[in-house]
Amino acid sequence: MKTQVAIIGAGPSGLLLGQLLHNAGIDNVIVERQSPEYVLGRIRAGVLEQGMVDLLREAGASQRMDQEGLVHDGFELAFNGRCERIDLKELTGGKTVMVYGQTEVTRDLMEARQASGATTFYSVPDVQLHELKGEKPYLTFTLNGETVRLDCDHIAGCDGFHGVARKSIPQGVLTEFERVYPFGWLGVLADTPPVNEELIYANHQRGFALCSMRSPTRTRYYVQVGAEEKVEDWSDQRFWDELKSRLPAETAERLITGPSIEKSVAPLRSYVVEPMQYGHLFLVGDAAHIVPPTGAKGLNLAASDVSTLYRILLNVYCEGRHELLERYSQVCLRRIWKAERFSWWMTSMLHRFPDTDAFSRRIQQTELDYFVSSEAGRKTIAENYVGLPYEPIE
Repeated sequence: MKTQVAIIGAGPSGLLLGQLLHNAGIDNVIVERQSPEYVLGRIRAGVLEQGMVDLLREAGASQRMDQEGLVHDGFELAFNGRCERIDLKELTGGKTVMVYGQTEVTRDLMEARQASGATTFYSVPDVQLHELKGEKPYLTFTLNGETVRLDCDHIAGCDGFHGVARKSIPQGVLTEFERVYPFGWLGVLADTPPVNEELIYANHQRGFALCSMRSPTRTRYYVQVGAEEKVEDWSDQRFWDELKSRLPAETAERLITGPSIEKSVAPLRSYVVEPMQYGHLFLVGDAAHIVPPTGAKGLNLAASDVSTLYRILLNVYCEGRHELLERYSQVCLRRIWKAERFSWWMTSMLHRFPDTDAFSRRIQQTELDYFVSSEAGRKTIAENYVGLPYEPIE
């Protein structure tokens, strides 16, 4: 079996890359270790930057998002008993974000992939990568009891942090940068109306809280918990009581509670590998970097990687510009580190750390007060939140 681009992973980044390449006439095959049902069962982010929204439209997979997604012009920061609105649209010259769940993005891309007739293999757990630095790279895997060889020009590793792509790079090639945070997010999904029309990020002495949503009738709320906390120790009532205690009084009074549909604890970490390519292999999204969810950057960073790799491959296949392949990692990492910085800053400003003393608490509150009281500070927050521009490939 042969293709031009082999894509490992049928999450949103792999599917988005595959759809863009297919629409451009570049043949690709996607190989995914899990079943479609498992992939769709992942509960993930729901805030899309303008750049990702535009990319989904370019891929022809935006119809439902444009009909059902919630365009948000701003969000609120709550601290010291007050709420301060960051007007994204005004501060960035018209840019906004779209609230639309990652599960829905994945479903839309799956349907677009199926309609296109492009090849996707699911439930293939034993993918192996070969000849990454040779002239003819290829994958092997088992399908219906038989070993399959997939020859290709290039391989995109879109298979996440625990996937095979990054692990196939020899030891000593990659440099890893990591920070593990001493807390996690306990998240609850519920069929209740949102407490606010826009997201609320709350800094409280008991810890961080986030009021988010998936639709006008489905909400996603989070509270900061210790890294060792178990989800089974948190009843719905305990969660709602804790969330209310961390919100401004007026907001807490408006909160409508209900039974949880899904409840989970997510650890927080920052992680980057350099470089993001090895021979014919290109790492995309979580395979190369993780951000804490505070800045809503994880899925959006994967989309910017996809955009960069897609536009490079477009130049390679349409104009023969093979030298651009060497720029992939460098271009991606410039934007990734800026997003890592913003996610680290948001996390540092909004969470209660175990070693936070009275001085550190005042500095944290003063930092927030300074940024929201300054036009330049608000602009800095806004331009990072809506997403920094994608670097052109020239």
